[in-house]
Amino acid sequence: MGFAIRTEHLRKVYPGAHGASAALEDLTLDIPDGRVYGVIGRNGAGKTTFVRIAATQLVLTSGSATVLGHDVATEERAIRTRIACVPQEARPLYFLNVDEVVYLYLKLRGLDPADARARTKDALEQLSLTEFRRRTVSRLSGGLRRRVLCAMVLASDAEILFLDEPTTGLDPIARRQVWEAIRRAIRERRTILLTTHYLDEAEALSARLALFERGRLVLEGTPEDLRARVRYPYRVTIQGSTPREELQSYGRVSAIEGGFLVFARESEARDLARLALERGLKVGLGPVSLEGIFLDVVGRSIEDEGPTPEVEG
Repeated sequence: MGFAIRTEHLRKVYPGAHGASAALEDLTLDIPDGRVYGVIGRNGAGKTTFVRIAATQLVLTSGSATVLGHDVATEERAIRTRIACVPQEARPLYFLNVDEVVYLYLKLRGLDPADARARTKDALEQLSLTEFRRRTVSRLSGGLRRRVLCAMVLASDAEILFLDEPTTGLDPIARRQVWEAIRRAIRERRTILLTTHYLDEAEALSARLALFERGRLVLEGTPEDLRARVRYPYRVTIQGSTPREELQSYGRVSAIEGGFLVFARESEARDLARLALERGLKVGLGPVSLEGIFLDVVGRSIEDEGPTPEVEG
């Protein structure tokens, strides 16, 4: 297995940042090729900064980063011919129609006309954009514009695709169409760096995951690795009346509608589930979801915009 992207002690401080706080701090990562590598974290965690540095759109402050063996600081041209990006803030050209936008993008990347035309047709079909192919981009909704951007990048011949929050603003059906297009790119042995705040998306697509918080790498590994490394890898839901104080001896307890959610280790989770069943309560038992891992490690929801509390190690 090779590595598509590698960083060592990567650091980024934006000029004028209050207290010179780093957007990225001491980031060391090895991202394997030919897979989806997911980066998750709250807004401001450093995900987009990392993508922009790896895509040669932003200069790092210190440390190093290589993409396909090329240094991002000195070999930008060699990298840019082999990557494609959907930046979070990107907008397709408003005065062209959908078909023209995708076709022109592929032509600018150096594809011959026949290949560019075939790839355009295929991408529009895959993302259900064919019926809009003659519509001017300026007349599209925000969600459709986002799908056009995804079609452009996924239709390319790039070796690495940077997808920064690609499904933001899309309805559930459109999101899953993008997911299928991403899976197809992986079958073609391309590498995808995916940032998302949709934890179901990260878990459904990613072979490996990195969890960022306040510019630092908190956890990294396969979804199974992350579950194994959290303090409470199992969750027990209990519906019905039971004293909260009694549950706290089994793990971390949160109130939910009609009962409680308890994060616990495996043996405690099974003991608690058995006890609740003996009392005639409704019980659910299983491994934690990615949302549960995030809550356990960071101390709050990925959607929470407030400051992060100190979490015990």
